[in-house]
Amino acid sequence: MNNYAMQQDLLSAFNQYFELVHADTDELRAQVFQLRYQVYVLETGFETEADCHSGVDTDGQLIHWEDDEFDVRSDHYLLRHRRTGVYAATTRLILPGHNAPEARFPIELHCELDQPVKDLSIRAHLGEISRFAVSKVFKRRLGEVDSVAGVASDIEVYFEHDERRVLPHISLGLFAAVIRMMYTHEVSHCYAVMEPALLRLLGRFGVVFDRIGPDVEYHGVRVPCITTVSSALPNIKRIAPPVWELMTNQGEYFREAA
Repeated sequence: MNNYAMQQDLLSAFNQYFELVHADTDELRAQVFQLRYQVYVLETGFETEADCHSGVDTDGQLIHWEDDEFDVRSDHYLLRHRRTGVYAATTRLILPGHNAPEARFPIELHCELDQPVKDLSIRAHLGEISRFAVSKVFKRRLGEVDSVAGVASDIEVYFEHDERRVLPHISLGLFAAVIRMMYTHEVSHCYAVMEPALLRLLGRFGVVFDRIGPDVEYHGVRVPCITTVSSALPNIKRIAPPVWELMTNQGEYFREAA
């Protein structure tokens, strides 16, 4: 199946198999932390018990994993597999500091940025995409297991007929969750430190990020970058209209530029 044909049934296929769940309760946020703990500590070993502050309930189940100070100023989403009810993936959007637009983001602490955002009027609407995490259950194909985002280095595998059912639906679905959070919180600019394979995959559908610094090494090569709603969504709509429909839920989460 070619790229265009795969896109044509993207929204219906995604909605058939997956559901985006806003983690807006303590119970759902506990699911976020549990899934992140599963992916980052148990499955990939990218983090250790010592790296995080966790809490468990009386049955010994993890109910909280706060691996940095940014969770308290973040919004979170889960991706639920409808048939099994399993939470397949999660991501967060780190929001601007409350009444403190100068508050720094992880990318600004850990990367050498050529073009950091300094304008406070922009920083008041600046966020950072963070903690893309896909459960090992949904990373069965060769090359995906060592990627927290669940993307193989050879993105061409996603354009074969028998590979299209799960991915790129999960990665695009998580990005759709990011768009919802950006819309809700009026975030216009978004930092990210992303795996090159995920950037290439998103780029095939018009989801373009601008590099703003040299690669960094963090459990593999990562690329510091930025995107804006005003450039990203119109570009997606031009290049891949069905992907735009998924990202914006057929325009529900899209504001026309003033």
